[in-house]
Amino acid sequence: MKKIILLLIICFSFNANAQKSASNLYKGTMDGKFPITIYIKTEDHPCTADLMYTSMYRYNKSKKWIQLDVTQNAKKENEFVLVEHGFSGVMILKKTGNTFTGLWISPDTTKQLKVELKEAPMTKKEIESYEDTMEKVNYENNDC
Repeated sequence: MKKIILLLIICFSFNANAQKSASNLYKGTMDGKFPITIYIKTEDHPCTADLMYTSMYRYNKSKKWIQLDVTQNAKKENEFVLVEHGFSGVMILKKTGNTFTGLWISPDTTKQLKVELKEAPMTKKEIESYEDTMEKVNYENNDC
């Protein structure tokens, strides 16, 4: 019995350490006029084989980040829906290589703006800064 318990502990420890994460920065434009930046963190879901996404974006002229709820299409893995916190807008994006293209749609659907993004390199220090910012944005939006 002790061997079985030890084996289970080892398996759980291995699985906990096997989780991977990746951080990506995308820069581009909305409507070809408004420069935007999107930061996306991808992690293995701890309970399923799915991926989890944590994300935020901002218009480059603004210092305010907008938290995004990201859902990946289960049937077409290169398609994503990103919903702004408070449902102030939605992006429907398709990923091809290191680019995203698609639409930003206002909640009343009267505005639809083209979105074009390309992956941008980041230093380790920049990743840490984006992670800190994302944590603050999440806290501001979800603190009791």
